[in-house]
Amino acid sequence: MALQPGSLVGVGVGPGDPDLLTLRALNTLKAADRVVAPSVAADAVGRAEAIIRQAAPELTIERLVFDMGSERATSHQAAAEQLLPALDAGEQVAFVTLGDPNIYSTFSALTGVLHALRPGLEISTVPGITAFQELAARSGVALLDGTESLRLVTALDGPAHLEEAIVDRDAAVVVYKGGRHLPAIRDALERAGRLEGAVFGELLGLPGERLGSMAGQDHSATYLVTVIVPPQRRSHPE
Repeated sequence: MALQPGSLVGVGVGPGDPDLLTLRALNTLKAADRVVAPSVAADAVGRAEAIIRQAAPELTIERLVFDMGSERATSHQAAAEQLLPALDAGEQVAFVTLGDPNIYSTFSALTGVLHALRPGLEISTVPGITAFQELAARSGVALLDGTESLRLVTALDGPAHLEEAIVDRDAAVVVYKGGRHLPAIRDALERAGRLEGAVFGELLGLPGERLGSMAGQDHSATYLVTVIVPPQRRSHPE
């Protein structure tokens, strides 16, 4: 008798605080045959794994090692191939990831490889609370109102994408992956007249967490930094 095909689900676990893990995410993990988490080394507990260990310590978690440097493509290929035996055996595999699996996540690169290796593989996702939602809540920033729009950009290679986005003064801008360029981001906001009200959050819900105003940020930070630039709202007549 042929085995039932396996499936892979990417589960967003939120930015860091285990209290932000959704019920759907938790139920999906408990129902899975296998839970895997990304890690930089076989003996290193990744941040997503640490969240699950706090929220559901009874779960067994396996690690998939990813090289986030120049050999990233090779690393994703190797990680995908490690999952194939379980998937080919018909297992339901859950892959945990910080934030949401569809927003700047390792999961999308992993599934790209798996689609090529197993074109018919069933792949789904469970959404997670994002870092910018948590930062808005913690900072008391009403992100959007009325007809305002939101732009989500990265500053991995510097503030160029941010500078393009903040031209629209009625748009809120969220910046991811800009920790090492935090002073340059602050300078770009100041030049554009968008520094007032801008906030940042580093390692939200994780050890070393920092939150504050972008004004006066003179030092770089870790990779996991989120910046919110609220819209410059027009004044409304009374």
